[in-house]
Amino acid sequence: MLYYSVNISRAHWYKESFLKALNFKEPDKARAALIEWLQNADHCGLIPFEKCSDTIRNWYSGIINSLYSPITNGFTEGCNNKIKVLKRNAYGYKNFKRFRNRILHIFSHQKLLKNQAAA
Repeated sequence: MLYYSVNISRAHWYKESFLKALNFKEPDKARAALIEWLQNADHCGLIPFEKCSDTIRNWYSGIINSLYSPITNGFTEGCNNKIKVLKRNAYGYKNFKRFRNRILHIFSHQKLLKNQAAA
């Protein structure tokens, strides 16, 4: 596919260079690579990448700060996802106390599995 379309080939290159920029272990190198990627993507002629570079510029400080910190909100997002799946599978709970107890039960069960795996 990459050989048949210049635009697809360029898009693939921009995607791969973006991923490479974010995979640096040293935050300063990742920051420098991201700045270089932004400069290249600003005028690449591919509208989705130009929009992406605008979005990254709007959120630049947060993105750069995330490179320097190992802390993420992945655990919280995972918990929210489990709760949403529970709510979807139950077609809505009429009693909030039951819904709350079910959520607590799911997460207490997970804690027991972790303790058993550690032992």
